[in-house]
Amino acid sequence: MTASVLSGKEPAAAIRSETAAEAARLASAGTVPRLAVVVATADESSAWYVRSIARAAEQVGIACDIVDLGPEAAGRDIRDTLERLSEDASVHGVILQTPLPPGVNAQDMALAIRFDKDVDGANPLSLGRLAAGLPAFAPATAEAVVRILEHHRVELTGRHVAVVGRSTVVGKPAVHLLLDRNATVTVCHSRTKDLAAVTSAADVVVAAVGRIGLITADHVSPGAVVVDVGTNPTDDGGLVGDVDAASVAEKAAALTPVPGGVGPVTTALLLSHTVRAADAAHRS
Repeated sequence: MTASVLSGKEPAAAIRSETAAEAARLASAGTVPRLAVVVATADESSAWYVRSIARAAEQVGIACDIVDLGPEAAGRDIRDTLERLSEDASVHGVILQTPLPPGVNAQDMALAIRFDKDVDGANPLSLGRLAAGLPAFAPATAEAVVRILEHHRVELTGRHVAVVGRSTVVGKPAVHLLLDRNATVTVCHSRTKDLAAVTSAADVVVAAVGRIGLITADHVSPGAVVVDVGTNPTDDGGLVGDVDAASVAEKAAALTPVPGGVGPVTTALLLSHTVRAADAAHRS
């Protein structure tokens, strides 16, 4: 058995097409969707990601402002900037890019982003609303997991999904999104005993811990679907996931690639969320 590839390129393209059409409609009605990305780091990989967001935004008709506060920015300056952007009527989406300067807590800063402009679900209030079934933007990476599965017609209703990772960025919000699709979800983490026994009992495995090759063939059942959320840089400048793709592909029915899987859909959803926020502001 060789696993089929659950590419993220096709669902990302579909999302971008819908987003561009909606952005054009809003612009013709007098509202140009605008995204603000707040940066306080000199990290080059972060800078590359922000530039990629700005390029993708331009391609679908979204104005994107990169607000670079510098790697020495104080927490109060970051928070003040997020509050100002949240109250700016011309800005519809606000993202706080990580990493942040030493001593600055990302969740504390994210509290300054108004939940209706929190297009990457960073504010803990957004996660609470998501858990309660109230309107909120889910973290784009967590939503990308579900959107890829839906695009490739992977049935979730009644299926057992093992989520490996419990971060507020992916693991926890992914649980709520999967429950909304009527999946039965088990959350695994660093204290889980016999991880392979838990994950190999699942129909779908979502790996989101940031450890190269954590999930091997021993961790999946024959015919399972595996979503690799990991984006781990290698010494040669490449990118690999949390799944040992070579061994898992011989056992699983389907597997997302890294790169080219969750990543493109994540970026597309950030832009989709921004346009949705702009539409809500336009209607209010």
